[in-house]
Amino acid sequence: MNNKSSTETQQRVVPGQRIGQTDTYQSGRGTYVKDNRIHASVVGSVKISNHADIDESTPSSSNNSSSTSEVASLPYIHVIQENNQETIVPNILSVVTAKVIKTTKSFAKVDILCVDGKPVTKSGSAISGLLRVQDIRATEIDKVVLYECLRPGDIILAEVISLGDSRSYYISTARNELGVIYATSSFGYPMIPLDWTTMVCTKTNARELRKVAKVL
Repeated sequence: MNNKSSTETQQRVVPGQRIGQTDTYQSGRGTYVKDNRIHASVVGSVKISNHADIDESTPSSSNNSSSTSEVASLPYIHVIQENNQETIVPNILSVVTAKVIKTTKSFAKVDILCVDGKPVTKSGSAISGLLRVQDIRATEIDKVVLYECLRPGDIILAEVISLGDSRSYYISTARNELGVIYATSSFGYPMIPLDWTTMVCTKTNARELRKVAKVL
């Protein structure tokens, strides 16, 4: 019988993301344990294996007592970096390029595409970010209407202000040089900046509100 010793999943993860519990898996390569939860410590793909070393092809012999047999029977969970893939993840104060995916009255969800000018991975996968309404502008925060600052599909420059949780980095566009750098109008045509709060459709000349980045 062919006993498959490891299985690679399609799940891609980033550092800090929770990938399992210690009552289900043992912590393997590219992971760490905190409060009985297993987290990724690198960017990569999740792999489940019967071995502590992902490169092992045969189980190691063990003289463990019965008190450790239950733990030893648990599979290992690893995070494996792809070959020739540079690990690019945001840090606090990193400037990121992101695409707005979804907006609500209180926040926008984005996919972080580049960090300090470098793609997050060579495979093109994105990292999630969260732009809260209070982090869009530095002044008159209580008057900010998110939909008048950015919309789904916009490309923005933003600064990482917090590592957030395991799912999203908190970002800000409060500085003048941050904000929308590319957008299409409601008619589907590219827009160009008119001033720091308005963009103009290149086809129809229709104006739309945005928090425009003051790109030098």
